[in-house]
Amino acid sequence: MIKSMTGFGRCERLEHERKFTVELKSVNHRYLDVNIKMPKKFGFFESAIRTLLKEYIQRGKVDVFISYEDYTEENFALKYNADIAASYLKYLSQMAEEFHLENDIRVSALSRYPEVFSMEEQSTDEKEIWKVLEKALRGACEQFVESRISEGERLLKDLDEKLNVMLTYVDFIEARSPVILLEYKERLKEKVQELLEDRQLDEGRIITEVTIFADKICVDEEMVRLRSHVESTRKTLMEGGSIGRKLDFIAQEMNREANTILSKTTDLEISDVGINLKTEIEKVREQIQNIE
Repeated sequence: MIKSMTGFGRCERLEHERKFTVELKSVNHRYLDVNIKMPKKFGFFESAIRTLLKEYIQRGKVDVFISYEDYTEENFALKYNADIAASYLKYLSQMAEEFHLENDIRVSALSRYPEVFSMEEQSTDEKEIWKVLEKALRGACEQFVESRISEGERLLKDLDEKLNVMLTYVDFIEARSPVILLEYKERLKEKVQELLEDRQLDEGRIITEVTIFADKICVDEEMVRLRSHVESTRKTLMEGGSIGRKLDFIAQEMNREANTILSKTTDLEISDVGINLKTEIEKVREQIQNIE
């Protein structure tokens, strides 16, 4: 089972009149890069959140959005600030004396002065809040992983098809290589015959020249390694897990073999197929970049 690095998950959790909504979105990234956006008052949970996410995610750039709603009636309490009220009264009395004004301050008027009364948020139980948040996080992570697995299945099917195409190109090159030698031998014979006219051909010399040419264009080792890399890719895909980096390395090796084939060949048909092979390897590598 393979997983894509593209995923989405969402979960809402409402308990004890407290509601958390968690959303996760991810795109490709070489490592695990987590960006968390949540109310500042829950900043002390960040380390625990990152630790939890690592249980579900190994690679990818992940954005985590956490929103919070509190429906508890006792969440805020009215606070009377006696010292501030006393300061207002003191200065109002001083003003009345200095300017010879009637001190007509009433309780109803004083209560409306800033900070005489204020709303104060009550302390919260961190353990209870974490229980709700953790459930929301795990619910979002489970959906997130499911979406990655679903996308991974599509990647697996596409990669399998591309690997099959690559093998058809390898088959063609293997079948074409002996034909090139025969064609070269015939051309060499004809050319030498023209030069020698009626004189007898040195068959041994012809064989030597063909052998040297065969050694220069031989791609048997490259073909064997390419087939081995395709098999290794399929085996790794079946193993599953966090395999993206390993597959990327194998794809680089396949590309190196294709480059060697192109550098050795003198045949137009093999050159064309070799270019197609490189193109297909690049497509495989692009898809591999999406695997966790």
